Amino acid sequence: MRAAWNAFLDLVLPRVCAGCRADPPGDAALCRRCSAKLPWLLQAPLTEPPSGLDACVAAVEFAGDVEPWIRRFKYPEPGLAGLNPAPAAVVGWLVLIAGRLAPGDPPDLVLPIPLHRNRLRSRGFNPAGELARSLAREHHATFDPIALERIRDTPSQTGLDKRGRRRNVAGAFEPRLGAHFPQTVWLVDDVVTTGSTLSEAARALRRAGAKHVVGVCVARTP
Repeated sequence: MRAAWNAFLDLVLPRVCAGCRADPPGDAALCRRCSAKLPWLLQAPLTEPPSGLDACVAAVEFAGDVEPWIRRFKYPEPGLAGLNPAPAAVVGWLVLIAGRLAPGDPPDLVLPIPLHRNRLRSRGFNPAGELARSLAREHHATFDPIALERIRDTPSQTGLDKRGRRRNVAGAFEPRLGAHFPQTVWLVDDVVTTGSTLSEAARALRRAGAKHVVGVCVARTP
C-alpha cells in the first residue's frame, strides 16, 4: 500500500528537491546543493565484504543529513504526516546509486533482508522490501520479497557489539520451501554496520544454491 501511494504521488506531483523544493537534476531526489551536504562514498563504496558475500556496497555514510532521511523512511509518523513521500524518494534514490556502484554481473534476483512476520504485522511494511523492489525494477531482475524468511523474531541489533550481533542473528534466516535461487542474487538492506545480518542471510542463500551474493545498502555506519 505504501509503495502504491508513493508511486501515485510520483505521477501527480511535480518533481522538486525533497530537501528545499528547488529543481533537482535528472532523476535525483535532491538538488545539487542539498545533495552536496550528504556524506557520499562514491570514491569508496565497497566495504570489506562480510562472510558469505562477494561484495557489499553503500552510497553514503550513515551520518549527517542521511540519518534523519533514513529514520523518517523506516519509521514514518502516524496519520497523514506519515504519507509524506520525501523520505522514500531520497532513500530510494540513494539505493539506486548504490546499485549502480555494485561490481560484477547485474542481478538475476533481488531480495530484501526480511522482517519476521510479527514485526511485519506490527510495522505494516518492510523498508528493505521497498528498496529491493526499486532495484529489481531498475535492473530488470526478479523481485521476490518472500523467497528468504526470517524464522526467528530477533531483537534489535542496536547497541550490540560485533560478536553480539553475530549471535543475535545466528540461524535467523531460511529459504522458503521451493524457492529457486539463480546465479547472482542481490541482498538489500538500509544500513550496514558490522554486516552480521547480511552475512547470515547470505549463508542461507548459498546453502540453497545461490552462487554469487552481493549486499546493496543505502548507507554504512562510519
